[in-house]
Amino acid sequence: MTSGKPHRGGAPVGYVTELGPVEAGAVLYLRLWCDSPDSQAQVWNDFATALGPERGQSAIKSFGKLCDLCVRHGRRPLMRHQVNCECLGADESCFANFIGYASEGEHEDALLLAANIVRPTIAPSLVSLAQDVGQALRRIAVTAEHTGGTQN
Repeated sequence: MTSGKPHRGGAPVGYVTELGPVEAGAVLYLRLWCDSPDSQAQVWNDFATALGPERGQSAIKSFGKLCDLCVRHGRRPLMRHQVNCECLGADESCFANFIGYASEGEHEDALLLAANIVRPTIAPSLVSLAQDVGQALRRIAVTAEHTGGTQN
């Protein structure tokens, strides 16, 4: 988390381990994507390894666009904890649940949470991308379960 004036969006509201696999993956990959170019390469590698090169590339493009929209059109900066932090921040919880709802086809709930992250006019675009990302995270979780691996 960044230092300075405390932001409510960074306030711990739980633990990443309390989330389901899709939601935990959303938080982990958000943190990695925003951490460094090396961490972004890890996200690319995880997606390509679990989904195959073609599906992985499509999913990572959607994820990159989703993160870009959050940054460019965010209502305010999306607060994140450090990559290895066990805490779940309020903004991260919102992001995780947003991706979870979108992956389950719960469009209205996903749209409601998206409007908390970005301006309402951008929220429908965010939901569309989140559906792709959430389904990819679901496939990654299933792959990890079958291979005995973990996301990371």
